[in-house]
Amino acid sequence: MTAWPGFDPHKVRAIDMHVHVSIDSTGRTASPPALGEALAKYFTSTESPRDVDATAAYFRERRLGAVVFTVDATTNLGHAPNSIDEIVDGAIRNSDVLIPFGSVDPLQGEAAVEEARRQAALGVRGFKFHPSVQNFDPSDPAYIPLFGAIEQLGLPVLVHTGQTGAGARLPGGYGFRLGLSNPMLLDDVAARHPDLQVVMAHPSVPWQEEALSIATHKGNAWIDLSGWSAKYFSPALVRAARTYLNAKMLFGSDFTALTPDRWLDDFATLEFPPEAVQAILKDNAVRLLGLGSP
Repeated sequence: MTAWPGFDPHKVRAIDMHVHVSIDSTGRTASPPALGEALAKYFTSTESPRDVDATAAYFRERRLGAVVFTVDATTNLGHAPNSIDEIVDGAIRNSDVLIPFGSVDPLQGEAAVEEARRQAALGVRGFKFHPSVQNFDPSDPAYIPLFGAIEQLGLPVLVHTGQTGAGARLPGGYGFRLGLSNPMLLDDVAARHPDLQVVMAHPSVPWQEEALSIATHKGNAWIDLSGWSAKYFSPALVRAARTYLNAKMLFGSDFTALTPDRWLDDFATLEFPPEAVQAILKDNAVRLLGLGSP
């Protein structure tokens, strides 16, 4: 994977691997409005949805890079997401701070494979999946063609794991099944596709030990630390991030649910050694994304 044109890692102090762009210029949102409102309430977030240019301005002000995306769960939600093409165009326009990831609906079969190839041609640098929201089991052999195509493209996948704020506290959790986001399902993906870099998004509550085991065993597995304040990281996760898995841990906020300011402030209280902090905040992402030297 070649470096992202226009992005100089030396000009940002950190790279946020997990930033949702939840609205586009037409007003279309990533998910049905009721679901977005419930998510904001769950996280007690006061941040308004931002389109791609507003997101760029927010991160540029903070001297942060950001991996930006939406989630295509069209089949399961009956709602097409905000424009992925607009996210890519906006990231190209704001390439000093934004790096675009794509998203495809796995339930669309061969059409999802072709859409992944189309988005790669547009310039996406990886793909975002949310098994619970998209209603698919990533370990199912039916998705081998999709993950295989992304592996051939040389792009990573960022996959939600663990508990989710999506649908939280709604009747039936909006129908979302947490078990689909058990990180052990991604062990199958990492094993079948050894050249595919698999990022397990979030501390994987209640399956944190499973995620640490996968990242330890699979050379192509990573963990992003988004969606949770460091105050709530388990002792096992803190130890792994500080020591034996430090080279596989990635900073992520889950903006707008959690702001990078809050995440960084709380992470600082863990008092990691400076070299361990540097690896998590920027160097590991530079290596994963092929951005050149840190």
